[in-house]
Amino acid sequence: MKTMDLHCDNKTAIMIVHNPIQHDRMKHVEVDRFFIRENIDKGCISFSFVKSEDQLADILTKGVCGRIFNDTIDKLGMIEIYAPS
Repeated sequence: MKTMDLHCDNKTAIMIVHNPIQHDRMKHVEVDRFFIRENIDKGCISFSFVKSEDQLADILTKGVCGRIFNDTIDKLGMIEIYAPS
């Protein structure tokens, strides 16, 4: 079975997933956290840190500066369909 890579720009979230003792201190327990923890233990999921500016989904969910927006558009291979050719 191939491992699924999850990329996260939140170091605290990664630490919570990897530290079972810290899980018990959480006030709001989600079923998703148990699912992810179980699959990390099985080796099905690996969590890795990615810098916020390299997080491609941010242009869809956050307001980002023009440089990051344009860099991300280039990485995704998106083009301006109305640009003169």
